[in-house]
Amino acid sequence: MKICSFGSLNLDHVYRVKAFVRPGETISARSQQDVCGGKGLNQSIAMARAGAKVYQAGNIGQDEAGKMLKSALENANVHTDYLRALPMQSGHTIIQVSDEGENAIICFGGSNQAVDDEQVETVLSAFQPGDLLVLQNEINHLDVILRIAREKGMKIAMNPSPITEGLEKLPLENCDILFVNELEAAYLCGSEKGDLQALAGRFPHAMLVFTQGSRGAQVWHEGKVYTQNAYKVRAVDTTGAGDTFTGYFLTALCEGKDIQDCMKLAAKASAISVSRPGASVSIPLRDEVDAFRPGE
Repeated sequence: MKICSFGSLNLDHVYRVKAFVRPGETISARSQQDVCGGKGLNQSIAMARAGAKVYQAGNIGQDEAGKMLKSALENANVHTDYLRALPMQSGHTIIQVSDEGENAIICFGGSNQAVDDEQVETVLSAFQPGDLLVLQNEINHLDVILRIAREKGMKIAMNPSPITEGLEKLPLENCDILFVNELEAAYLCGSEKGDLQALAGRFPHAMLVFTQGSRGAQVWHEGKVYTQNAYKVRAVDTTGAGDTFTGYFLTALCEGKDIQDCMKLAAKASAISVSRPGASVSIPLRDEVDAFRPGE
């Protein structure tokens, strides 16, 4: 099985702050760092570090940020055959990270929003029925990608994040696996609170991975619910924790592990990730995850 991660790549401008800036307020950052991120890049690196063979598809700009993003993927052993460099600005984010390790993010799409029909056809033509396609909601043309991938018989895993206008119009019923947090679950259910059973009613044929931050995660699959608690660690930065969980879960699933073991491995990887600053740079290697002993 080949894995294609068709998604976003952003240069993250990360600012450490005591607390998030409020409307009308000016604050001083304690530090600033530029790191490679974007949900597509993060999940690709997580899968590669978990041991999977991953191909990144998407767009970068012909700028210094684009060079950094491509280099980060290659250094993590992610294949960049289907990565396209365009004469425009790469995507980037502005991220505030508070003393509690929480984050607030502003995202500029840039080249991530330049996906076109020709690119989709070219990329997906290189994959076969049964290959895995991993998507997020930080690129355009997702309706086309979802339709063509389903027609090809690819397995589709999607993290419909962030919530954007038009998300509800995407053919998410084409997905075999959906990764959602509480906010995304609530949005997709049209309710104030995320509910796994309600989500299962809307997407009865999909495996649903419901992440709940420090409260762990649940998976609904074929009428059964699996639960995994989060491992307690000192949180330094939660940026990229969900992407780490997603990447490790999918890799373990592709290895044929049962759902409970997939959740356990992903939870360990996520716990290590939040104990470190940054997004892609915080994603652990498989050996680190296998050696992780919570509480020791």
